[in-house]
Amino acid sequence: MLGWAVCFAILAVVAGALGFFALAGLAAVIAKVMLLVFVVLLIISFIVRAGRGGSVV
Repeated sequence: MLGWAVCFAILAVVAGALGFFALAGLAAVIAKVMLLVFVVLLIISFIVRAGRGGSVV
């Protein structure tokens, strides 16, 4: 999921540089949402793993 967020962020930068501002804005929003979902799932994963007594790292 992090890879997709990076792809959309790169797409937003390229689209913005080429003048496709609507596409750039949409790609930036998608990248932000995917990054937020990734971080939330990562934190949940750390909490669950620590709760089971496993190694966090």
